Amino acid sequence: MAERENHAGLLSPFRVLDLTDELGFLCGKILGDLGADVIKVEKPGGDPARSIGPFFHAQPHPEKSLYWFGFNNNKRGVTLNLESPRGGELFLRLLAGAHFIIESFTPGYLDRLDFSYAALSRINPRLVHTSITPFGQTGPYSGFSASDIEIMAMSGCMSLTGDPDRPPLRITFPQSYQWTGSYAAVGTLAAHLHRQRTGEGQQVDVSAQACMLWAFSHAHTFWDLNRHLEKRAGSFMTGRSITGAKMRVFWPCKDGYLNFIIYGGEAGRKTNQALVEWMDSKGMAPEFLGKKEWKSFNIAAVTQEEIDRMEEPIARFFQQVTKKEFLEEVIKREMLGYPVATVEEIFQDPQLESRQFWQSLDHPELQTSILYPGGFARFSEAPCKIWRRAPLIGEHNEEIYCGEMGLKTDDLTKLKQEGII
Repeated sequence: MAERENHAGLLSPFRVLDLTDELGFLCGKILGDLGADVIKVEKPGGDPARSIGPFFHAQPHPEKSLYWFGFNNNKRGVTLNLESPRGGELFLRLLAGAHFIIESFTPGYLDRLDFSYAALSRINPRLVHTSITPFGQTGPYSGFSASDIEIMAMSGCMSLTGDPDRPPLRITFPQSYQWTGSYAAVGTLAAHLHRQRTGEGQQVDVSAQACMLWAFSHAHTFWDLNRHLEKRAGSFMTGRSITGAKMRVFWPCKDGYLNFIIYGGEAGRKTNQALVEWMDSKGMAPEFLGKKEWKSFNIAAVTQEEIDRMEEPIARFFQQVTKKEFLEEVIKREMLGYPVATVEEIFQDPQLESRQFWQSLDHPELQTSILYPGGFARFSEAPCKIWRRAPLIGEHNEEIYCGEMGLKTDDLTKLKQEGII
């Protein structure tokens, strides 16, 4: 506990029991970033996610998974077999001091162990119990398992990703887990606010499929408003014009790609005008673009022919521009758009450096330190940061079971021999 005594995060008085898999790791981490005492409960022998690479120095090992490091820092760790009677007793003792439980078991699993929300809330009425599953606690798919690719497909995201003449795509990194974990954290904090105001705990039901609806922005509203189903269009987007015109979203530039769209509305008109003025300053704006009356430009009625004519000189111009130049001009001219950054460019971003976003964290077990993305926000009243590295397997068994729950060292040895911890 000494590592926690020197900080006062926004959630530092509260304890979280984290029983999640990859679907919920980020939820526990976010609560930990905010200062909560998050206890990661793993199976004896360690969580299966410890086998997910990449690994430190490319050495596969359950204590060297960079994936585990990234999503389970700011947590202490214990091992526990929930399915054994003795393990169940220890879990209920842990529960007595907890304010939150987050878990990602298949609906009904905890009920069979007599650890349903109804049962746990009788013991701890103020408990916030967050259940994270692919499709929620109820409904025809609630009992189904799903990996990232199924969640991406069932949410509709894959139908909108990729070129129209090729198969649908998922993003290579399992992003649905991170969308789900972040929304689970928001739901957990909303339930916490309700508890602070009323004294009542509640269960938060998080569906990964539902969380992913927000990943494709406004696309799902096209059906509600226009009875039109959006389709994937590669580097283009559709749906802004009643003529069916498609607009380019990503453009090749001198050293990579840029995001820019010919917009409508006041913000778009200002951006379009600013871009033409920039092009003109370089002698690359054709006369028809220079004379275009953007105040009367109607994106909803634009034709494909008109879009193609505008985009052709813009494409030539962007091929002469670097990503750095583009960003500088976007800021200077108050335009909409951004460069498509590589991982290295994100790491070198001066905004993140100015905010001291990157944080070095000691790993004594590896005899080195590792640079991490730091806290997700900055608050005026409390820090939000990485307080501790991810736990080793059972690293805090003695600290928690003996130091906080009163077990003897001999008890701990016996529990380990019996496969309970």
